[in-house]
Amino acid sequence: MDLIIRAWFALATLYMMGILLRWLGPWLEIDVKYGRFRWIGDAVDPLLRWVRRILPPLGPLDYAPVAALLLVWMLREVVVRVPVSY
Repeated sequence: MDLIIRAWFALATLYMMGILLRWLGPWLEIDVKYGRFRWIGDAVDPLLRWVRRILPPLGPLDYAPVAALLLVWMLREVVVRVPVSY
């Protein structure tokens, strides 16, 4: 059981890093739509599209990556902390 929890924690953390890379990619001049890092966009974009459908439009600001980070972080904490407490 401990191995499964650690694996989930690691995968969720990697997914959060992917969200950050997708969000900060243009400023870091990392092309996540084409080229070597295309897989990051392929992995993260479905969650971001789902979050964008739920969030109300806020003009030119895109809060979907922040909301997705919070969502994955909360899910990771619940999955890791609840089995440990029992």
